[in-house]
Amino acid sequence: MHNRQFNPLKYQYILGMRVDGTSYKDTTKRVMDWATSGDFRSVCIANVHMAMEAYDSQDFRNIVNRADVITPDGMPLVLLLRILGLKNQPRVYGPTLMKHICEASVRIGASVGFYGSTPETLKALVKNLTNSIPNLDVGYNYSPPFRPLTSEEDETIVREINVSKIKILFVGLGCPKQERWMAAHRDRVKTVMVGVGAGFDFYAGTVKQAPQWMMLAGLEWLFRLCMEPKRLWRRYLYNNPRFLGLAALQLLKLRDF
Repeated sequence: MHNRQFNPLKYQYILGMRVDGTSYKDTTKRVMDWATSGDFRSVCIANVHMAMEAYDSQDFRNIVNRADVITPDGMPLVLLLRILGLKNQPRVYGPTLMKHICEASVRIGASVGFYGSTPETLKALVKNLTNSIPNLDVGYNYSPPFRPLTSEEDETIVREINVSKIKILFVGLGCPKQERWMAAHRDRVKTVMVGVGAGFDFYAGTVKQAPQWMMLAGLEWLFRLCMEPKRLWRRYLYNNPRFLGLAALQLLKLRDF
């Protein structure tokens, strides 16, 4: 089947990382088209943490910039895109995008899979999603060990994903691990891969989501920091101030990225 012709996405570079001017509807349509056509693609969901990981590592920046779609998940990125010319840019929040894609997969009869997190979280995730989305076809789910895989283990995982015939694979390993995993498996795993970070935990109910008003105000980071201070303090208290300073330099054209 021929791919539907989409208009090229508008985009801007933020601290050297590409961020696309897309929406839930646009990204979901692209994923469905690729899934129907059997294309092997990847979608990254970008926030300040990813932007700073990309800023600190040229290798990681190259990995992210090669993705087929990079959605603006974090409100700071959304606001920067608007300032840089994409005036009506909406937020494309990872967990919400995951639900849109799952709902659309039912309409086209595409099977989905989940890779990452813990066995308990995956079990709750699949249960909650299949309860809320009737006829969702989950053809694969696997929680890898928290250590580097052997080459034999990796080959087994690739073979099992491909044998499952899923069309869309949600990857929940956290940034930057999930983006590196998707890049390393792009030509081997025969699916559309979408890196969704904490989306697994939110739908499994193991991590609380911030209230809507905090999300709209760009304060989701504060809520998550309060929920998981030991795990997230460096991400937010170290990276957020650096991001604000560097973004200001970019907007004032005092530095090239």
